[in-house]
Amino acid sequence: MQKPGAIYPEQYQQQLADKAERLSELMQPFAAPAPTIFASSPSHYRMRAEFRVWHQGEDLFYIMFDQASHERIRVDSYPMGSKLINTLMPEVIALLKPNTLLRKKLFQVEFLTTQSGEAVISLLYHKPLTDEWEVEARKLRDTLQQFGRVDLIGRAKKQKRVLDRDFVVEKLEVKDRSWTFQQVENSFTQPNAGINEKMLTWALDCTAGIGGDLLELYCGNGNFTLPLSTQFNNVLATEIASSSVTSAQYNMRANGIENVTVARLAAEEFTEAMEGKREFRRLRGIDLRSFDCRTIVVDPPRAGLDPATEQLVAGYEHILYISCNPETLAKNLETLTQTHRLEKLALFDQFPYSHHMESGVWLVRK
Repeated sequence: MQKPGAIYPEQYQQQLADKAERLSELMQPFAAPAPTIFASSPSHYRMRAEFRVWHQGEDLFYIMFDQASHERIRVDSYPMGSKLINTLMPEVIALLKPNTLLRKKLFQVEFLTTQSGEAVISLLYHKPLTDEWEVEARKLRDTLQQFGRVDLIGRAKKQKRVLDRDFVVEKLEVKDRSWTFQQVENSFTQPNAGINEKMLTWALDCTAGIGGDLLELYCGNGNFTLPLSTQFNNVLATEIASSSVTSAQYNMRANGIENVTVARLAAEEFTEAMEGKREFRRLRGIDLRSFDCRTIVVDPPRAGLDPATEQLVAGYEHILYISCNPETLAKNLETLTQTHRLEKLALFDQFPYSHHMESGVWLVRK
């Protein structure tokens, strides 16, 4: 049994080969080419992590639960986590232990870090957070500045105290260009920054030279949107989470991108808007018909594309589909390959030492 947080680098290549074989088997009915495999760093690849906090007398330590046995396992280091997470973990515990105010009713600690040396640490409590708590929390945060830009958040029921930012600013290197991305605490971001850079590079290679306009559904904070915008005249991107839309707009300004329009719509709502079934106040000032989109990018949740969105996607000449669930990807491909041929297949090992697979397909209309 593999304990939570444990890694076995000597097994990594075989585990990756097993994933590639499983993905190839799933894609075989669609005449898929052999997958291009993008390996992860075998350690220190996760930019975020969360741990329960266990109180045992005067002692205080992190724990994780084994999913199969529900066994409680002490975690003093986390080799899956970034080097910054592993630096901060023992320092935070050491500073919390003697501080009665900060440790009382603390039940979870969450870390969000970057390759560029920034971190947000969230402390979660089963008690109201007072001004006295904030005074002590600021001292904790100030002490941690020796390890990089560290911000602190306190969370309790109906409370969120931010000292001083609730986001980090990541730097991603993609095809000799550096991209700046605001990543907000408690919002979705790609957990494996190294693999994310490889995903973006592959997406740019797929779409090189196509031109025209681009439609992207589920754009998040603009992770794919912004690099891809350099290869299209205009980009229309949709995202339902307001915090992600705000981050996408921040990231557009930070990177000097001016040809992207972001609409706060779910994929299903966008389909209804395009079919004229509903009007949305959130689309005020956006003329959907003014875009000449021949290419679409989708990065849906694990459930994949719903039938209506599936039909919408099939209407575009080129489809770039990033998937976190190869089973639902295969289900969607049963429909999409009726009109499109699968030209490229990629395996991105976002989650080493697990059965989870991130994959990508590039489809072109027959």
